[in-house]
Amino acid sequence: MPRTLRGQLTAGLVTLLALACLAVGVTTALALRGFLVGRLDDQLAASDGRFAASLEHEARPDADNRPDIRGQAESTFGARLLNGTVARAAVVDGVTDRPLRLTPRDRRALAGIPVDGTGHSIRLSAPGAYRVTAVRGDDQDILVTGLPLHPVEETVHRLEAVEAVLFGAALVATGLAGALWVRISLRPLQNVTARAVEVAGLPLASGEVAMPGPLPDTDPRTEVGQVRTAFDHMLGHVEDALTRRQAGEERLRRFAADASHELRTPVANIRGHAELALRHHSSVPAEVRHALERIDGESRRMTRLVDDLLLLARLDAGRPLEHEPVDLTLLILDATDDARAAGPGHHWMLDLPEEPVTVTGDAHRLQQAIGNLLANARTHTPPGTDVTVTLTTGDGLVRVNVSDNGPGIPEEVQPEVFGRFVRADHARSRSAGSTGSTGLGLAIVHAVLTSHGGTAAVTSRPGHTVFRLALPG
Repeated sequence: MPRTLRGQLTAGLVTLLALACLAVGVTTALALRGFLVGRLDDQLAASDGRFAASLEHEARPDADNRPDIRGQAESTFGARLLNGTVARAAVVDGVTDRPLRLTPRDRRALAGIPVDGTGHSIRLSAPGAYRVTAVRGDDQDILVTGLPLHPVEETVHRLEAVEAVLFGAALVATGLAGALWVRISLRPLQNVTARAVEVAGLPLASGEVAMPGPLPDTDPRTEVGQVRTAFDHMLGHVEDALTRRQAGEERLRRFAADASHELRTPVANIRGHAELALRHHSSVPAEVRHALERIDGESRRMTRLVDDLLLLARLDAGRPLEHEPVDLTLLILDATDDARAAGPGHHWMLDLPEEPVTVTGDAHRLQQAIGNLLANARTHTPPGTDVTVTLTTGDGLVRVNVSDNGPGIPEEVQPEVFGRFVRADHARSRSAGSTGSTGLGLAIVHAVLTSHGGTAAVTSRPGHTVFRLALPG
């Protein structure tokens, strides 16, 4: 069965025509056969059984023993049955008659013919198929006269052959013409399909999207025209929604950048005043000192949050990054040393190639991305966890994997783990004394990798979590 609508319509058209041709062929063949058989019956009735009656002459001493074949058609059959048994049977052969040797089956078939003077079809072993009638003779015998059905069957077979050729040619011509006609009729629908494929390939997830223009006009009274009109209206609504979404994202991005920029100064002032107050050890009560320490700690955390928000806003705005050769091997070594110093209770392991691996990009941002992954593993896994950093190359890509055997990330959180302010702290325990994450570390990893033309992914189950980074080699 064809899968395309064009193929289905063409196949349906050809199938319906084939069924119509079959019905016409069967009807005409049956009608012709019935007509020709009726003419045989008329000939049998007109012959009045003369040839079969002449077979009685052998029983009369004063009569000529030769059957009367005058006016009889070639291959006319005659038989005389006496007391239910065939006494004599012959067929007309040219200008004389030819006796027939009948098999027991032939004799039973002749004996079973109704004596009603109407035509019946039988098949004899030697002469073949015949149309016969049976009447009673003068000597209380049964006289059977028959004409061959071979001319009828030959004529019907010839008609069937002619119809097969004509109908076959008609089906082929109809299939080709129908395929062309359906193709032309469905061309507007093909335009809709092509436009839908084009729209499906657009990056609709984020950013500004330029939707294609309207489709060519078609008759709105047709089904295809109605589909085109509805599709154009749908594209218009989608374009309007995407424009509004992009405008909202731009406003939110500007707000995040402006707010982050404006917050940097007051947060720095709060942190400076807290540090200044903590320098006076003798004159500050213990309760006040504790409060100042909390203010200092929270101001540091707020500073990191503001810096992260500002970085994401800049990356979202498409700020250009540096494009210089970066020794990724050295960068991973430095980031792992920093993580080892910050988390001495974890087991930090490296799996690096012997030769240095270099990529083109922004060294500071790449180091920040890898550092965020290591900090994520340190923050959300308990002490004693094994954390392994692997660097490999191949297929034109440079891959950095950070794996750990911690508690894992819940399956429902994994699709959104690179989102902003997404946390899975209920499954990946925090280390003691940690100030907690801002929920932006993995979002920065994803944004940095995307800005470098790479990808970031994660797979996790209890006891095995792997963050996979891929960069163009």
